[in-house]
Amino acid sequence: MSEPREIKLRHIVPSLVTVFAICAGLTSVRMGLEGRLEFALSFILLAVFLDAADGKLARFLDTASPFGAELDTLADFFNFGIAPGILIYSSLYHGTPNANFGWLAVLVLAVCCALRLARFNLSLGEEKAALKKDNFFVGVPAPALACLALMPVFMHLSGWENADFPILRAFYIIGVGLLAVSTIPTFSIKHASIKRKHLAVVILLAVLMVISFMTYPWPTLVALNLLYLATLPLSYFAHRRLTQA
Repeated sequence: MSEPREIKLRHIVPSLVTVFAICAGLTSVRMGLEGRLEFALSFILLAVFLDAADGKLARFLDTASPFGAELDTLADFFNFGIAPGILIYSSLYHGTPNANFGWLAVLVLAVCCALRLARFNLSLGEEKAALKKDNFFVGVPAPALACLALMPVFMHLSGWENADFPILRAFYIIGVGLLAVSTIPTFSIKHASIKRKHLAVVILLAVLMVISFMTYPWPTLVALNLLYLATLPLSYFAHRRLTQA
């Protein structure tokens, strides 16, 4: 049976968004190599937003396809595995006595990101992919991996130059990579729910977070990363209670 000669434009919209995300990641690398670190991080954050948007568009337009899934995986590997590693190395380790150790850390980060994405693709369609509950991920997802790995850069831009421990920082980056390939259940925001009586409080906190991000972007990102790390034990025990129940 031959394929149709024409396709509807809505079928290519999610893939176009994914292509824009790749362009954002590549532009981030360029900004980092040119020394414009804040612009580079802004493009990484744009890639995070576009990564969330393309999947929602595919589901909303009912245009999900294997091609789009493979393209999204390639974009995630570059934007959240390679680009953050290049930014970390170029801004914190290049030209320092610990350059080789820093390069080792970003290599581990990139490899762990690739392994996580490969495992996710293989687990599609299996019941194990959702850890038996749709509101959990297996390990730290790729966008969160990039944000956590970039926390030393966020701290550097926040003015914490005196807290410079390159070896400890490299071990932290390696640990973040290992979290991505682990089987620790982590909360999934897209499946989270709240009680109606808490809606006003959640909206107020969201507004405060947006204002803080617009006023003090890098300290706010550091605080959000620390908050995310604090939820990991909570998600582990929450999933354990659900499986035991």
